[in-house]
Amino acid sequence: MDMESLMAQAAELQNKVAVAQDQLAKTVVKGIAQNGACIIDMTGKYDVIKLTINPGILADGVGAVESAVMAAYMDAKQKADTMIDKVMGDATAGIPMP
Repeated sequence: MDMESLMAQAAELQNKVAVAQDQLAKTVVKGIAQNGACIIDMTGKYDVIKLTINPGILADGVGAVESAVMAAYMDAKQKADTMIDKVMGDATAGIPMP
C-alpha cells in the first residue's frame, strides 16, 4: 500500500469519526430507575442534559434519592455505551486497518 492511499484512508476515517462524534453529541438516551422515579437524559458523549426526580421519592429519604439517581445514571451510561459502540463501529466499518 502506498503512502498516498494510506493518507486518503486516514482522512476518510477521520471524517467518518468526526461525523459519528457529532451524531453522538446530538443523540440522547434515557436512563430510568425505580419505575420512572428518576430519569436522566444523557448524550452519546456522556453529557447529562436533564435530571427528573419524581417528588414522591423524596418521602423515602436522601438514601433512596441517591440510589435512584445512581441507578438512572448507570442505565443511561449503559445505553450510551451501546449506542457509541454501534455508531463508531458503523463509522469505521469497511476501512482496512494496516
